Amino acid sequence: MPTPAQNKATAKYRKENYDEYLIRLDKGKKALLRDYASERGETLNSFINRAIAEQIERDNANKKPPLE
Repeated sequence: MPTPAQNKATAKYRKENYDEYLIRLDKGKKALLRDYASERGETLNSFINRAIAEQIERDNANKKPPLE
């Protein structure tokens, strides 16, 4: 079990190194996504981050260059 000092250090590290964003899912969807990610050897967090990065990559690859 972590000590209060460890909890404080962890909270400080997270605050300095990560942005947090709360998402809301329909009831039951969290478990569905967590299971899907787990079947592929990922955490829910890593799955969501990868899915977002891949979508951005696809969107940027499909961008048409501006007309000159």
